[in-house]
Amino acid sequence: MTTPLDNLLDFDQSALKAYCERVGEKSFRATQLFRWIHHRGVGSFDDMTDLARSLRAKLAGVAEVRPLSVITDKTSADGTRKWLFDVGQGNAVETVYIPEDDRATLCISSQAGCAVGCRFCSTGHQGFSRNLTTGEIIAQLWQAEHQMKAKLGLGANERAISNVVMMGMGEPLQNYSQLVPALRMMLDDHGYGLSRRRVTVSTSGVVPMIDRLREDCPVALAVSLHAPDDALRDQLVPINKKYPIDELLSACERYLDAAPRDFITMEYCMLDGVNDTPAQAKQLVNLVKNRLPVKFNLIPFNPFPESGLTRSSNARVQAFGEVLLEAGLVTTIRKTRGDDIDAACGQLAGEVQDRTDAQRRMTRAIPIVAAPSVPNPSAVPPTLKQ
Repeated sequence: MTTPLDNLLDFDQSALKAYCERVGEKSFRATQLFRWIHHRGVGSFDDMTDLARSLRAKLAGVAEVRPLSVITDKTSADGTRKWLFDVGQGNAVETVYIPEDDRATLCISSQAGCAVGCRFCSTGHQGFSRNLTTGEIIAQLWQAEHQMKAKLGLGANERAISNVVMMGMGEPLQNYSQLVPALRMMLDDHGYGLSRRRVTVSTSGVVPMIDRLREDCPVALAVSLHAPDDALRDQLVPINKKYPIDELLSACERYLDAAPRDFITMEYCMLDGVNDTPAQAKQLVNLVKNRLPVKFNLIPFNPFPESGLTRSSNARVQAFGEVLLEAGLVTTIRKTRGDDIDAACGQLAGEVQDRTDAQRRMTRAIPIVAAPSVPNPSAVPPTLKQ
């Protein structure tokens, strides 16, 4: 039986140093290898020309740089690009590149599926199969960065991707041991050289892991809030039953001590007649004002049939946002990007061999209690920043 080759994408620089020593090489070789793989995007040892031939031959016998197989590669009319990557055993994950005038963001998946089961997320309705490895997480960046770099004709020291958000399929903090080495590779100056401000982990609220991330690798933090009170959030984001809003906000307060930004982003998916009234916006104001510096990111819901939910109207979103703005809270409305290729927020579904019976459970879920309607929402002017 052939021994499987070690995947060097699994190792951050400190782990790669230990690996080099384990195969009888000096630890300084790790920096050379790391730069070839991550900074230059080279996957073949034969092309790592400043390494001794004997070392290249040795590495070829025990290790590899293992890319993910591409199932589909689609580009939206707005320039958004989505890859569907095969991660084996019938599972596939999605990765999305989002170009803007002043930045280019890559949205990365951390799990095949998701066990949290948020009602408005198509990934959650597919259930959960397994955690991705560090190599599978970083391979999404490795492949997207160097493919886009070649497509855009960028130089050796130019970067195609300026920002990374762990907002793809899965709950990143439920795959903590594999996530943190990948984050360290993103930040490493010999790799992708991203600043901590430009790498964001989005979480549904795994409180103990928020505290651990603060100690181990504090990058920018985004919280999927989506409701102003526990009763509604219990229905929308089931993990709230374990870590209710007050505990979550306390963890965010603690995180700010080490965070690269002086605020926490609060993501809020706008669901028609569920969480989008001015009264609920006022509840949000009371929840965070004078307690926690936040930026609210209002997200237009991208409907899918299984959810039983619909998108709030533009006027309703504006009315909600005006309440937050008038209270002095920074508030933006996320642009919907890539919806023609199902690459928009909440649409990432991939292919998941579910081990959690999610579809049956979520189909049988109790209908969400609707909120009162907004009187004359069309009277609100569209002034919020998109």
